[in-house]
Amino acid sequence: MYELKFDENLCKTCPTGDCLVKCQYLDVEKKTAVEEMVKIGQGEDSFVLQDCVTCYACEEYCKRGNHPFYLITERREEKGILTSPRAITKQWINIGEPQGKYRLGDVKERVLSFGFMPEFLQWVKGKLFEDVMPSYIFGQEFFCNVVYIHFANTSIIKERLPKVVDNFRKLGVKEVIFVHDECYGAFAHLAPAYGIEVPFKSVHYFEYLYNRLKELKDFIKPLNIRAAYQRPCSSRLSSDQHHFVADIMELIGVDLIERKYQGENALCCGGIYAMAFGYDLAHDVQKRNIDDMVEHGAQYCIFNCPACQSSIGAEVAKRGIKPIHLIHLCKMAIGEM
Repeated sequence: MYELKFDENLCKTCPTGDCLVKCQYLDVEKKTAVEEMVKIGQGEDSFVLQDCVTCYACEEYCKRGNHPFYLITERREEKGILTSPRAITKQWINIGEPQGKYRLGDVKERVLSFGFMPEFLQWVKGKLFEDVMPSYIFGQEFFCNVVYIHFANTSIIKERLPKVVDNFRKLGVKEVIFVHDECYGAFAHLAPAYGIEVPFKSVHYFEYLYNRLKELKDFIKPLNIRAAYQRPCSSRLSSDQHHFVADIMELIGVDLIERKYQGENALCCGGIYAMAFGYDLAHDVQKRNIDDMVEHGAQYCIFNCPACQSSIGAEVAKRGIKPIHLIHLCKMAIGEM
């Protein structure tokens, strides 16, 4: 029922081939990039289907909105090209199955959504969130399921995401603030790509934090620290929100260091690579990333995704850099931590 909006002609006439040319894990030039994406669009085999590490980045690199990563994932599933062992894939799919395991706060028309990450239930206390709490949603019934594109399972997403949308609809919510950018990306980016109607306004928590901090400006004491930002794969689906990281850092007095692996050139945490492609790739990515933070004098490493923090937070700390989630950093700035 839900089909990906992909235009083969946009690939054929692409002047740059950036979706693959800019890829940090494939080494291709423009002609090959265009040829391979056209082949994938036509359902043919391509080395890209074997070698893609599922970092999501080509979704951001493609400025034509033609969804190269979703297309790659679709073709992998059609051809049975697994990105992870079957047992691991099945385990992850079972974990996210919507079976009524959820919690609701005092839900209003404006609500916080924590997806399926329980950490957020403890993190959203205090001044930063008091204007919206206790209106919140948590659990599988409201879990976006986008993580399954790592596992070449778009069919699971197309099956479950409309049901999740309907669960939100039944609550009568008008505005949902997503406290994980993969969830924001699901409703603001992936759903439109598949023609799934979303009946509420999606707000990234970056935007919410930025506006809330401006309201709390009298409480802010500049932190005067140097920090690196660990950009997660999921933020590639919400690249329009990425500028808020720098905007927030300016508000709270954090020097966001200039380094090699940032912005479009960011490296993932490597966590998913360990499961799907082996520890050698994961360790290489993590080492280059953390070395880059150290070489440019980072005192803190700011995390957006709790899974990223779990994946490399300890390694960052071993190198003398303090790992911290963005929410906690903002709380520090207003004197709550």
